[in-house]
Amino acid sequence: MEESIKVIISGGGTGGHIFPAVSIANAIKTQHPDARILFVGAEGRMEMQRVPAAGYDIIGLPVAGFDRKNLWKNVGVILKLIRSQIKARKVIKEFRPDVAVGVGGYASGPTLKVAGAMGIPTLIQEQNSYAGVTNKLLAKQARKICVAYEGMERFFDKDKIILTGNPVRQGLLNPAISREDAIRSFGLDPQKKTVLLVGGSLGARTLNNCVMQGLDKIKQSGVQFIWQTGKIYIDEARAAVARAGEMPMLYVSDFISDMATAYRAADLVISRAGAGSISELCLLAKPVILVPSPNVAEDHQTKNALALVNKNAALYVKDAEAGGRLLDTAIKTVQQAGTLNELSTNIARLAFKDSANIIADEVYKLAVNYKKEHGR
Repeated sequence: MEESIKVIISGGGTGGHIFPAVSIANAIKTQHPDARILFVGAEGRMEMQRVPAAGYDIIGLPVAGFDRKNLWKNVGVILKLIRSQIKARKVIKEFRPDVAVGVGGYASGPTLKVAGAMGIPTLIQEQNSYAGVTNKLLAKQARKICVAYEGMERFFDKDKIILTGNPVRQGLLNPAISREDAIRSFGLDPQKKTVLLVGGSLGARTLNNCVMQGLDKIKQSGVQFIWQTGKIYIDEARAAVARAGEMPMLYVSDFISDMATAYRAADLVISRAGAGSISELCLLAKPVILVPSPNVAEDHQTKNALALVNKNAALYVKDAEAGGRLLDTAIKTVQQAGTLNELSTNIARLAFKDSANIIADEVYKLAVNYKKEHGR
């Protein structure tokens, strides 16, 4: 008879942490329907809405990130961290998990630290090619560390590392729609080359400025664009488009819920270099121009981008140079069939096909061993 297990999954803050977390949870539930899963997130962050929408319970901690520029502001952050650890201990005592999984984000630090101190096995999912400070600290207690890039033994004990790749949103794979129909669904012309520009779930100021300042260039390019602005930028973007006059070659939205169709429509993608986005692009074999965000701890995104660029699997434009280069590079590249084919072939070689199930297997093994050790 199969063991029934209880799992805490902690982390969030952005779609790049939440989508893998939900994918892991879904894989656990598919393999082991009797498993009980509880998420622990950060109060006021995106996971507090997205996780319940995916069908899972979540508890929020009053945790916040450190202010690296104004150190004096961190007194309040430290107090929140202490309160978060006290609350995490209470949650763990009441839920009695057999394993705790950390996917990155503010909440994963206190949750996994407390779980490890209480003797509960922990598993870390490190999404980036350069390990963050929190995961490097948590790794000392972790039983397993699932990574998406080779060479991570420079950060972690190699005996704990499992190369799994990053789980992605399952709905992106194998969309039942043709490229032509996908393009038509955005009101665009299937005969024209199409560029998809996304700045992540929250949007990206630099990418949006490039489009707003380059609307005349887009008009004259013969290329069409699908542009996801992010919620906080949409009014400004729409006002700029209205001033530019009629633009049938441009689709503008604050958020694209059906990303499978958007990816299907795209001949070329412009994207930040978050680990989750890169994993999706690898699985979908999409040619991409990466513009890493400069506002990410330890400059993770640049390191993620260079891991692809060094294998000729992506193009790269620095954030500071995007205003002068990005649109020109995109318009030129999307019309070069040979370049698109080469990028598509090379990025597909970096894809991991079954990450969520592999991680779910490791989670289950840790939980079952813990139950045996403690007679549960």
